[in-house]
Amino acid sequence: MKRYLSLAALLIAAPVSAAELPKPLATGLVNPESVVVGPDGKIYVTVVGEFDKDGDGAVVTIENGKVVPFVKDLDDPKGIALFQNWLFVTDKTKVLRINRQSGKSDVFAAAKAFPAEPKYLNDVVVDPENGLVYVSDSGAKGSGGAVYRINQKGGVSLVVDEKKLPGLKTPNGLTMDGSSHLILADAGAGTLHRIKLLDGSNEKIADELPDADGLTWDYYGRLFVSCHQAGKLFVIPRPGDKPVLVAEGLKSAADTCLDATGKLILVPDMKGGTLSAVLAQVPGAPVDESPLPLKTDVAFPDLKWTGWNPETASGRPNPLRPLVLTHAGDSSNRVFVGTQHGVIHVFPNDQKATETKVFLDIQDRVKYNDNTNEEGFLGMAFHPKFKTNGEVFVFYTPKKENKVNVVSRFRLSKTDPTKLDPDSEEQIIRFENKLFWNHDGGTVLFGPDGYLYVIHGDGGAANDPQENGQNLGVLYGKILRLDVDNKADGKNYAIPKDNPFVDKKGARPEIWAYGIRNIWRMSFDRKTGKLWAGEVGQNLYEEINIIEKGGNYGWNIRESLHPFGAKGVGPRKDLIDPIWEYHHNMGKSITGGGVYRGKALPELEGHYLYADYVTSKIWALKYDETAKRVTANRTIKDPEKPVLSFGEDEQGEMYFLIVAANGKGIYRFVK
Repeated sequence: MKRYLSLAALLIAAPVSAAELPKPLATGLVNPESVVVGPDGKIYVTVVGEFDKDGDGAVVTIENGKVVPFVKDLDDPKGIALFQNWLFVTDKTKVLRINRQSGKSDVFAAAKAFPAEPKYLNDVVVDPENGLVYVSDSGAKGSGGAVYRINQKGGVSLVVDEKKLPGLKTPNGLTMDGSSHLILADAGAGTLHRIKLLDGSNEKIADELPDADGLTWDYYGRLFVSCHQAGKLFVIPRPGDKPVLVAEGLKSAADTCLDATGKLILVPDMKGGTLSAVLAQVPGAPVDESPLPLKTDVAFPDLKWTGWNPETASGRPNPLRPLVLTHAGDSSNRVFVGTQHGVIHVFPNDQKATETKVFLDIQDRVKYNDNTNEEGFLGMAFHPKFKTNGEVFVFYTPKKENKVNVVSRFRLSKTDPTKLDPDSEEQIIRFENKLFWNHDGGTVLFGPDGYLYVIHGDGGAANDPQENGQNLGVLYGKILRLDVDNKADGKNYAIPKDNPFVDKKGARPEIWAYGIRNIWRMSFDRKTGKLWAGEVGQNLYEEINIIEKGGNYGWNIRESLHPFGAKGVGPRKDLIDPIWEYHHNMGKSITGGGVYRGKALPELEGHYLYADYVTSKIWALKYDETAKRVTANRTIKDPEKPVLSFGEDEQGEMYFLIVAANGKGIYRFVK
């Protein structure tokens, strides 16, 4: 409800330094310990009351700055977590489950359900993927602590204790790290540990955090840590970074959470009896998230697509599916658009353009079906010397073959040089033996070096079942770099001599970078030559990468900035983490774009434009190459339509493409 959102929204405009705190959202709380926000924005806080006095604890809600009782007669409620319609609360030696609508509670896991009698249950977190509940037992006087797992039937099992994690003193804050690992704050040792849930193995990931308490991820991979007795809030900007002080001045900072806007960290002050909201930013390294004064508008509004009809011959809807927009680089200022069904259209770069011409029609050999909509005509690139050699390269799924993709070369017709000759096709490289129809990738483009770069996803399904991403012996889950001006070893291409794995035994020499899940659109910055990629995530995160020669981007042992799966790992020197991630609470399928180098919108200069296919949100991201960090991630008023792809004309102006039942499938950015 809006009344809950407004509590936090009032504070967004005023950044908080490490030396000051804003006016509390609520006061008069008796030992508030933990906070969580419901999907409707409603704020729930556990209130211990008088310690070790049973029956005076409660869960309250904060409504327009007022404290409203929700569940009474608890003992010493500490941690609180939300999953679906349930609130899970630790209350001394038991875990309660509370219906978020009715407030009715029951005992989810009693003390006798634990493998060892709990001393003092503290924090709780729920895995959003499977509903498993994890609780910390802080033990007594620095010993006897543990972390437990509770299944949805209330069965309890040990995750770690002093035997599995030597030196463990006072287990406190918990948060998930991906879907297969847990981060634990040891308040007694002032350390953070990453725990692999499969076997309890662990590693220390941070220290010098005395009395570490609450742990909260924001939506961009920044981990916020409260320190109880010091009354401070820290942030770890990226995995492996040192903690940075965000705010101080609290009497005792307890368990934190992210507010409904995703922009504020809510911090209960136990001794102060307050709930405060602190801006979720890194002091000294702010990220500008202010909306840009731009909007989107239909480009080429009068354009008619030659040969396309909004209905099939049988009367079924036949929406236009433009997937690639590019130019020939021949100074002709023409726009070329390839559709997923297998037609390339060409027209003048004029907003008053009225009709396209068909540049290539290979619908007879391209497979596309709405039920397998990651197949089809997926990529197109003009040879840098197109003006003299007339060559264009395309990536598509052949209609008459099963789970195969090809990259082919087409040449201009000798009888009609305004078109490509469909009969001139020469297959350059084939991707065969796929087990699944999805994760095809499909971007093809030429780099500043004149070589052809090709992306293919990991082969499909979930979790990369064949572990192709990390296997240098296969082409799936890779970016390839090919010399298409020469042929060698019986292939219709040659291997550039400086490809990174040409001398590595067992590795495919075509590979330029690996550890890829399913990059959906990548592009070169025409000014810097950097290769940008939008990598579609699986469980929880979407990511943006800058691709480097020989780089390993982590899949399937990492998903963005987090370990993935049973073999998941933390950050490693041989793995390249993304420059930016966003959580699935923000969007669920990135559409990579490009760096704006046009002239019409100077406020976009140097920004990487990208979108989310599921939410239709569009952002402009600015990356500081010197500081190696993102400095802006600004929203652009979105068209409320899923963005299929981005493209760039010869002048560097950017466009994006959507599925269009009426044929108006190209959009541009305007003031």
